Amino acid sequence: MPDKKFLEFSYFPGCSLETTAKENNRSLYTFCERHNIALKELDDWNCCGSSSTHSIDHDPAKWLPTRNLALAPPGRPLMAACPNCYMRLKLAHMILNQNGDDREEYKRLWGRDFDPDLRIITFFELLSDLAEAGAFETHKPGLKGMRVAAYYGCMLARPPVMRHERNFYGLMEKVLLSLGAEPLKWGYSARCCGTFLAASRPDIAARSVADIMAGAEQVRAECIVTACAMCQMNLEIRSRLPGKTPVFHFSELLALSLGIGGGKGWFRRHLIDPRPLLRARKLIG
Repeated sequence: MPDKKFLEFSYFPGCSLETTAKENNRSLYTFCERHNIALKELDDWNCCGSSSTHSIDHDPAKWLPTRNLALAPPGRPLMAACPNCYMRLKLAHMILNQNGDDREEYKRLWGRDFDPDLRIITFFELLSDLAEAGAFETHKPGLKGMRVAAYYGCMLARPPVMRHERNFYGLMEKVLLSLGAEPLKWGYSARCCGTFLAASRPDIAARSVADIMAGAEQVRAECIVTACAMCQMNLEIRSRLPGKTPVFHFSELLALSLGIGGGKGWFRRHLIDPRPLLRARKLIG
């Protein structure tokens, strides 16, 4: 990452972080502010179509993310927090780069020329750059040995056309270790939780979640941390185990490691209350 005192990114939060995962959004902003990173939310952004549009009607699925691209000012990278939102935005940008007719339609729809140089990144790419720049080397071990199962699900997977994009599996464990946590080895870190079957086949989604939560208990995880807000919600909603392992957004643990979060009200939004664990670990009062 360039050595600048203050970095700015255009920011696409997506639907989940504006609604069911507000704690993810708030902790993300707080973490970035502490690292002198400004997130400039796109004005009047719209759903990228990731939740269902792409499987129902291909035409709006194709053009919904392009409107967000048109809202991004030139010369500033566009960051998406949700892995699936990133995929829809990046894929739309790649298609436009390759198809002149689509670029003409883009200009007709949105009234501006397509920007082939717009850089689109995930929060994980930003985090990886921070880690490589040594941003976490001076942090105190704020997570105090907490046993964490890092869960990526399938959202960091890519369709074949995006096979050359950077892979961030292992990044959460690397950062967690530097922040004083104990990342655990377990067999379910990339197992799909079935979130997109939650409405059509809840029985399948429930079985997937049961396997994942049982796997976390088997390795004696104190909590799970997710790379995706949809996964976090699905794991919390469908957990049926007696212990009900808390499930965090990664941005929450990042903020918590800096001593932030105890008084912000984030943890009250969780369906599986993580505050008993955090108090036991003396991470909140």
